[in-house]
Amino acid sequence: MYVKNWLFVAVVSAIGIGQMSCDNRQQGEASKQAASGKMPKITFEQKDIYDFGTLTEGDTVEHVFAFKNTGEFPLIINNITASCGCTTPDWPHEPVPPGEKSSVRVRFNSRGKSGEQNKTITVFANTEPSMTDLHFKAMVNPKPASK
Repeated sequence: MYVKNWLFVAVVSAIGIGQMSCDNRQQGEASKQAASGKMPKITFEQKDIYDFGTLTEGDTVEHVFAFKNTGEFPLIINNITASCGCTTPDWPHEPVPPGEKSSVRVRFNSRGKSGEQNKTITVFANTEPSMTDLHFKAMVNPKPASK
């Protein structure tokens, strides 16, 4: 009889502890969701692929991707990488306060390129998600042969 009582107490305790840990997990998830809603958020004005149009090989062009911090904390861009050495990004190195606007300037050098070019710039920031991709394209015609 004593063993049955002990077993009963152990089972009820285990269920209670399991229930409490489940509640803690749910509370943790709720806290995480609430915090992520307040995280910095980078919102670019341009959602689609920027088209530089038709270029002649050797042309250098640039475009400014404007954005706004639509989160509740300062936005910090840690780094930006480009899919090709022909693309040079420039970005603000100071925090962008909530509600403020800034931009990422991208310079593309078409030297040594020909045909259709599709490039990606990846922005790494203290946002959720931590990476945001920007895209541009260009059609690069060969340089006319000189006589």
